[in-house]
Amino acid sequence: MIRLLSKQGIQTRAILTKAAEEFVTPLSVASLTGEKVFTELFDLTDEAEMGHIQLSRSADLVVVAPATADLMAKMATGQANDLATTALLATDKPVMIAPAMNVRMWNHPATQRNLKQLLEDGVQVVGPDDGDMACGEFGPGRLAEPDEIAEKILGFFSRKIEKTGPLKGRKIVVTAGPTHEPIDPVRYIANHSSGKQGYAIAEALRDLGADVTLVSGPTRLSEPEGVSVIQVEAAKDMLQATRQALPADVVICAAAVADWRVENGSDQKIKKKEGQLPALTLTENPDILATVSQKGEARPDLVIGFAAETQNIIENGKAKLAKKGCDWIIANDVSPETGTFGGDENSVIVLSSDGEDHWPKLSKKEVAISLALKIQDYFKGRN
Repeated sequence: MIRLLSKQGIQTRAILTKAAEEFVTPLSVASLTGEKVFTELFDLTDEAEMGHIQLSRSADLVVVAPATADLMAKMATGQANDLATTALLATDKPVMIAPAMNVRMWNHPATQRNLKQLLEDGVQVVGPDDGDMACGEFGPGRLAEPDEIAEKILGFFSRKIEKTGPLKGRKIVVTAGPTHEPIDPVRYIANHSSGKQGYAIAEALRDLGADVTLVSGPTRLSEPEGVSVIQVEAAKDMLQATRQALPADVVICAAAVADWRVENGSDQKIKKKEGQLPALTLTENPDILATVSQKGEARPDLVIGFAAETQNIIENGKAKLAKKGCDWIIANDVSPETGTFGGDENSVIVLSSDGEDHWPKLSKKEVAISLALKIQDYFKGRN
């Protein structure tokens, strides 16, 4: 990660905990950073040269990688018993963490409680990813890859740089993720959308200089740097947030909005009664894509929708294109065997009045970049 940042002209200074020194030496880290590595809180020589208060505030961003369950707990409760935690408590700069731990530790209520507190404190989070771990288990808790962490850091700094790029001056709204439609205070109707595709699209458009607003349903993803994010729960909230983000040049409805909601939801938890099933009455949710696509002065120049299908992909996509009144439909197969929902790859067909554009199977980031470039070409042809 230090090497990747160095290639981008970002200078790094490191603090090593005692645990970190069991894996890597201060000398090896110093050879990468080109800076003295700090390890001890009570080192008079270091204090004379750079006290821990100055050290904590000498950078533009403080990154904790990896962030163990122990360190997250200390951060959440404001402990400061070594140089790293003291610097974190004393800093007045933004903080970013990359959690890494056993899946059971990550899912433990205490860790999730600490995570919630850190998010409320404004700490940015990268990962963790799902994958095999050194302990032999599989699941969430694996440290995000170095390039992913570096990309997040670069995104942070991109906010401080004046936007440039072919889409500079274009305002674009992206919806992403699922919606949660409450049944009662503890239950809801939802779907398997991870939000990865919508988030990737928002980042790709940001990288081309667009002013991007991301309206996101509940996900486990970190908010993209340099993007205005509005977090929502239900479909009606997503529609309201999307309307408030208008006017815009482009609206991309990548969210997997629940088609129905419970009309007779309860304000209290519905108690289970032996032999009795609750009578739930469903009603249709507002159609965000169709609403945004309506003709009028406020209609965006380009409205793009997604058609997540399990059969007759092209036929159903074309029907949705005609019914909704949007300009493009990104049709994709979300059958369980494709692994699209929650996965990192996608295979799409872009449908429009110009016909069908079949794309090969790509990573969701590559799909996002291709879509962003297609939007760039669309406006290039109109200028």
